[in-house]
Amino acid sequence: MRILQLIDSLRPGGAEKMAVTYANALVGQVKGSYLCCSRMEGMLKESLLPEVEYLFLNKKNSLDLKAILKLRSFIKFRQISIVHAHSTSFFLAGCLKLTGLKFKLVWHDHYGESELLKKRDHKVLKIFSRMFSGIISVNTKLKEWSEQHLKCRKVVEIKNFIPEIPSEINLGFKLKGREDDFKIICVANLRPQKDHFNLIKAFESLSTDLPRSLHLIGEDPETQYSNSILKSIKVSPLKEKIYYYGAQAEILSLLHQADLGILGSRSEGLPVALLEYGMAGLPVLCTNVGKCAEVIGQNGRIVEVNDPTALADGILFYMENMEKLKLDAENFQVSVIENYSQQAVIKNVVGFYNNLAQE
Repeated sequence: MRILQLIDSLRPGGAEKMAVTYANALVGQVKGSYLCCSRMEGMLKESLLPEVEYLFLNKKNSLDLKAILKLRSFIKFRQISIVHAHSTSFFLAGCLKLTGLKFKLVWHDHYGESELLKKRDHKVLKIFSRMFSGIISVNTKLKEWSEQHLKCRKVVEIKNFIPEIPSEINLGFKLKGREDDFKIICVANLRPQKDHFNLIKAFESLSTDLPRSLHLIGEDPETQYSNSILKSIKVSPLKEKIYYYGAQAEILSLLHQADLGILGSRSEGLPVALLEYGMAGLPVLCTNVGKCAEVIGQNGRIVEVNDPTALADGILFYMENMEKLKLDAENFQVSVIENYSQQAVIKNVVGFYNNLAQE
């Protein structure tokens, strides 16, 4: 089989990371692994293995004929049998199908607003879903939604996964703050569903005597929401303890310097950041959204959405219970390696591809 991952951009984000992870993981598992970025390149491009053949379309609009024909030629010449379209890239893949090009189309649903599925606009998606040979959903809610609303009979749930820790880690730069700080890290782009306000309020509510610092990593999309987050940091009474680093390529090295991984989201699917925390050996504290509680199990702390007091209590619990912190971190790391590592999940992915290819 020759498999192409199709994604709109390679800027930092959960769907984008998974497209790259899939392309890399399939090297050696299939005859050829490819990745096409249609609209906007980004730092994730540097994460691609040299064995993954890469194509950038520089697509200008939804019906950019030049880009569509360029991708059509690429797929036809390389005899790609399955196009794995992530998130909104199903539209481009569907347009290719309409040209008469023969390939199996897999759509990957990474929808991060799984708490708001009833309001999801899916008119165009439903039309295009008739062309899908299969759908991959990252959690049960999304799987059930696709089964109820879309026109594709093969819908499976396949967990997000991440590569295992490399033997050597590039330490990069150091996290800011004092050496004796209890360092809390949050990897989340500045988007409304990540609810950074919830996290900042929780951090500010802790006693000023506690030596701690908050480290925020994620892309600033320069929206009204992200601007308001950055402004709230500037005017915070604890502004000297809150650090924003923007998007970073070397996430693992930063996670290894932290004491606690945290997400205060109001909605999630299956956040890749949560798996990164676990793989890096961090204890975790997050809100009860998406698949977070299932992923964490008894190996971390779960609090309800939009409750900064509960989030603050969770931080304080770990600051005052270092033995529990170490135990939860170790157990969560083992759980992530056993259930959400590349080795654990990729066989399910290849099996799904094989089933489609044989139809």
